Amino acid sequence: MQHSRHLSLSSNGQEQVLTIPPDLSLSSTEVLVRKVGDRLIVEPIPRDSLLSLLKTLPELTETWPDIDEGLLPLDNITLS
Repeated sequence: MQHSRHLSLSSNGQEQVLTIPPDLSLSSTEVLVRKVGDRLIVEPIPRDSLLSLLKTLPELTETWPDIDEGLLPLDNITLS
C-alpha cells in the first residue's frame, strides 16, 4: 500500500530537514539516500544488513600472492 503526504522542509543551518510523520516512519535508524533527477529516494538499511557488518570489519592490509604468475596469457592458450 502506497502512502503520500504533503510535507514541509525546514532548515537547520545549511541542511534541509524533513520530519517523517509516524504513518510513514521507517523501521530502521539508518537509511540510504540517493538522488534521481529531482527526486530523493530514501531506503531503510536493516540493522543486521551485510553493509552494516562490513563497516565493522578492519581494513585488509594483507599482500595477496600473484596467482597468475608463470601462467600463459589467455591469448596464447589454444584448445586441441
